[in-house]
Amino acid sequence: MGAKIFVVPTPIGNLKDITIRALEVLQQVDTILAEDSRNTLKLLKHYNISPKKILSYHKFNEHASIKVLIDRLQGGESMALVSDAGTPAISDPGYLLVRACIDNNIEIEVLPGATAFVPALILSGFPTNSFVFEGFLPHKKGRQKKLKLLAQENRTIILYESPYRLIKLLQELRLYFGKDRQMAVMRELTKLYEEVIRGSVEQIIEYYSTRKVKGEIVVIISPLEN
Repeated sequence: MGAKIFVVPTPIGNLKDITIRALEVLQQVDTILAEDSRNTLKLLKHYNISPKKILSYHKFNEHASIKVLIDRLQGGESMALVSDAGTPAISDPGYLLVRACIDNNIEIEVLPGATAFVPALILSGFPTNSFVFEGFLPHKKGRQKKLKLLAQENRTIILYESPYRLIKLLQELRLYFGKDRQMAVMRELTKLYEEVIRGSVEQIIEYYSTRKVKGEIVVIISPLEN
């Protein structure tokens, strides 16, 4: 396939949510760059794909890996970049490598495919014509400042959160956005136990305060009403 990197989306839950083209690329490339090779191998095994080579590429080694990967690409290797779920570089590693490929005139091809925030946005029932995607908020530095700014946002807001920090996030949203701000919380999208909870932040806090939260979370917040 020549010196080229493919950015390949993988399913966010249901393994059927992958394109024929993505499967062809994963079958043909010289190397697959995987966020967690164990997860990627499960997907490949499901589709009877035997990879030529898999390398780890994740947030803990992406800075150190760039030069080696660029050298290999310049040497004629073809690569596919995948994350554990969804589209690489969207709240997952990928941006630095794409930027380095652009700087070194290495061809990049980005395949369309699964990403969690698009179905979540539509399911929320909030305006989809204009929105802001924030992904994961900073854990510490700059978090309060970011929340104060977002509280005045007149577009639909999209956040990602882990199940372990959901209650903390909801409590912060109540503090900065007000207890009546409307939102929707999506969990386990495309999976067997997909869940969508809509209501005020106060109602959603009450719902989750008595339940154990599992799975990846997407939080959609309604625009500020002027």
